[in-house]
Amino acid sequence: MLYNKKLKSLARKLRKNSTLGEVLLWRDVLKSRKMLGLQFNRQYPIGPYIVDFVCRRKKIVIEVDGASHDYKVERDREKEKFLRERGYRVIRVREKDILRNIEAVRLFIEGEIRKLEDG
Repeated sequence: MLYNKKLKSLARKLRKNSTLGEVLLWRDVLKSRKMLGLQFNRQYPIGPYIVDFVCRRKKIVIEVDGASHDYKVERDREKEKFLRERGYRVIRVREKDILRNIEAVRLFIEGEIRKLEDG
């Protein structure tokens, strides 16, 4: 695991200042092993990055893309490349989709995880 202790305080700050989409996804979909019995952590430092959500056992990262990501396309691409090179599989969801239809997002994430597990 590439846990970066230097980013621990920033990760804690991000957890306290999560976007509404991140809060809802955590509370309603990922917290307490609600997603296929998998344990997720939120705002978790990996290498030089902090990922929105990670299942460390399965090496699955879920990233929530809000409006600010429209201006961070290259940085997001670099982050995803870094994670994939280290065996992580990245699932991206849009914050506006979480806010509009969280059940559809839950089903999408579940389907993506099942596809990853199937090969």
